[in-house]
Amino acid sequence: MNNNFLRINADLHIHGLYSMAVSKQMTPNIIAEQAPLKGIHLLGTADILNQKWINLVKEQLSPTEEGLLQHNNGTKFILQTEIEDSNRIHQIIYFPSFSKVEEIREKFKTKCKNLDSDGRPKIWLPSEEIAEICSEAECLIGPAHGFTPYFGLYGKFNSYKDCYQDQWRKIKFIELGLSADTLMADQISELHDLTFLSNSDAHSPWPNKMGREFNTFLMKEINFPELALALKREKGRKSILNVGFNPLEGKYHKTRCINCLTFFDPKEAGNFKWKCPNCRKSIKKGVDFRISELAGVGPNIHPDHRPDYKYIVPLSEIIGLALGIKNTWSKGVQKEWLKFVTRFSNEINVLLRTDYEKLEEINPQITEYIQFFREGKIKYVPGGGGVYGQLVPPGKAVEFKEFKEKQMSLGEF
Repeated sequence: MNNNFLRINADLHIHGLYSMAVSKQMTPNIIAEQAPLKGIHLLGTADILNQKWINLVKEQLSPTEEGLLQHNNGTKFILQTEIEDSNRIHQIIYFPSFSKVEEIREKFKTKCKNLDSDGRPKIWLPSEEIAEICSEAECLIGPAHGFTPYFGLYGKFNSYKDCYQDQWRKIKFIELGLSADTLMADQISELHDLTFLSNSDAHSPWPNKMGREFNTFLMKEINFPELALALKREKGRKSILNVGFNPLEGKYHKTRCINCLTFFDPKEAGNFKWKCPNCRKSIKKGVDFRISELAGVGPNIHPDHRPDYKYIVPLSEIIGLALGIKNTWSKGVQKEWLKFVTRFSNEINVLLRTDYEKLEEINPQITEYIQFFREGKIKYVPGGGGVYGQLVPPGKAVEFKEFKEKQMSLGEF
């Protein structure tokens, strides 16, 4: 491998405090301070079409060359936002400069009522028109969490080419989302030409959210032109690893009632016309079933350029499982988390690289569960219906009926 290339861990989709249902702690300063603890080198700025967020970003980060910003601790940011189009499809946009941000803002102003009131604005244009505008401005655009049932591209369309019409060749990437992985997505043969992104879509800067999914790129520098080359897989720049949830932990992986959280076989749900017979609320089709509907090739069929996908579990969740504490925001969990990341530099090192003997010096009980994670012995009650999956330790049975808890809201953090 060329020694001139850098391995860059990047989480390229997050949100700031002006987006709906986002922690007030999601400020550039706090995001930047937390990133090195997770092992992340490059982040999306989040919500960069929102003027209040633009002002805060410029106040707390310093611009550098080629459309890059940097915090005083060295954490770097690329200009990024998520938008919703007129078909309720969510898109990620990456910008080469603030001048292009302003250019896109001007073009969206007459097509948007909440450009400066919500970090993730609703643009009343179809995907193909948005893609054309972004392409003319030399921006990059692709589907956010492409398989989720509410706002994912494949929740509405059977092909990304149908979604983007004559602009489909401009699409170079798709974000998998927490409920899908490479093995699943590559069953859809039309996606073989696209780069897969695994991003956190974080609404909070804390350990179990930001950086819970990330990408490792080969780039010669950290800037927009290099990232663009990596997403297009040109001149040796490329993605070399996707790191993310086991899809079983994702909120929409399995078919499930959104209210009483009963799991359903998808064919049975279809017979019920996607209405739960128990509570009459909607049954939400799982990502695993949706992908099976679209699959054109069998599993394990990957294009030559596709990198490995490595499953990860946030360290705070592993600590909570080891200590029998459900609330990963508890002081006990966070105290242990800080001990590990302070000693071994960042969470990635703790989860994937550090020898067990060294980890045991901090806490043998937690180290045992880190070993369970590395060996793939942790099981899951799968997620679905808008509720994350639940980790199940080795030796305990996976009881679907036992897990019907609602997730904590941001107000409960």
